Amino acid sequence: MSFTGSSIGSVSLVEGEALSSRLIGSNPVAGGRTVRRAFEFGRTYVVRPKGRHQATVVWLHGLGDNGSSWSQLLETLPLPNIKWICPTAPTQPISVFAGFPSTAWFDVGDLSEDAPDDLEGLDAAAAHVANLLSNEPADIKLGVGGFSMGAAAALYSATCFVAGKYGNGNHFPANISAAIGLSGWLPCAKILNSKIEEGLEEARRRAVSLPIFLCHGKVDDVVLYKYGEKSSQALTSTGFQDVTFKSYTRLGHYTIPEEMDELCAWLISKLGLQGSS
Repeated sequence: MSFTGSSIGSVSLVEGEALSSRLIGSNPVAGGRTVRRAFEFGRTYVVRPKGRHQATVVWLHGLGDNGSSWSQLLETLPLPNIKWICPTAPTQPISVFAGFPSTAWFDVGDLSEDAPDDLEGLDAAAAHVANLLSNEPADIKLGVGGFSMGAAAALYSATCFVAGKYGNGNHFPANISAAIGLSGWLPCAKILNSKIEEGLEEARRRAVSLPIFLCHGKVDDVVLYKYGEKSSQALTSTGFQDVTFKSYTRLGHYTIPEEMDELCAWLISKLGLQGSS
């Protein structure tokens, strides 16, 4: 079982920067003890814009993958005004792999609607996204996107922005202008409405205005199509009014040129990119 994606083409990495981050969380367990989880993020690859820098997007890979493969694909897109930041997830035991370690943004055991969400892992992933965006210039538009598990972490980060806080209640500092999820799902969908309500008017305003782009293949046998479709429905039903959902009849759990072309057009439109000058 693989949650990683297929690359399109083969090119050299434009530029790689080794950035690392260590986050430590805590889990209360029976008997009053606390188990602390350390999240050691791997190497981050940065693809510099070829034209005038107008936007920065953090892109999150799928389960078992790394930032390098996606940086090579994103470098080929005709988006000269975007800086891409492609981090690598921590290596941690994964329940769906019977505890075998893999690069993953959070733990996942099952993609059923009743499966528990790893809130600590999701918060750590969202905090890493915010940290990677924290040094971007004030006039640069910020986005987050990903594939498969990376899409799930990206969408969770977007809901943290809308609510103004992480799942643990701490303030979420980044100002997200766009969110993208390819072949993924929306974590914590059942509590999204209450999360928005707790943020009151500001959260509702952000939900209305945040552009979200979702794509899913109808023959995806890893993250089933129904999870992508239900994620779109969950977002729109909780007040997100700028959600685009694209389906592809013959697409499995990978990317295709048609999908990437539509993503490029959407980013140019929603981020107001104005050419290479």
